Amino acid sequence: MTVEKAYRKALGYLSKSPKTIRQMKEYLTDKGYNTNIIEQVIVQLSNFNYLDDKAFARQFIESRIRYKPKSVFALGFELRKKGIDPAFAKELLTAYKDEELALKAVENKKQAWNRLNESERRKKMMNYLRYRGFDYSVCQTVWQIVQAES
Repeated sequence: MTVEKAYRKALGYLSKSPKTIRQMKEYLTDKGYNTNIIEQVIVQLSNFNYLDDKAFARQFIESRIRYKPKSVFALGFELRKKGIDPAFAKELLTAYKDEELALKAVENKKQAWNRLNESERRKKMMNYLRYRGFDYSVCQTVWQIVQAES
């Protein structure tokens, strides 16, 4: 097993979506490459900016907030699972407020919930937000804001 072969394998893995250094190490380890070869491939990929944990984290957060908003805590947890340094994740996430993220999360669902009675609508919204990692007080605040709008 050569570095060149591992590098090609890594590029194939990266072609699907961006990855973190940890994800790439796990992938190459699963493919049976030894630590020395993996480290060489990681260095090559990093030199060409194919692997950049900081850029990955920024892009991941932007994408999640745009398409699948979650709480700051849940986003931080996801980033840590992917191998992003917790201090860096926390630094990036300080720009976001749970209340704003929760309002964004329910934006597309409000219309579907309008046909329900108030108690069912509240229950749906609260469960939806809790599932995305928002704490109860944020859920309550968002419920009050949504109620005031309608």
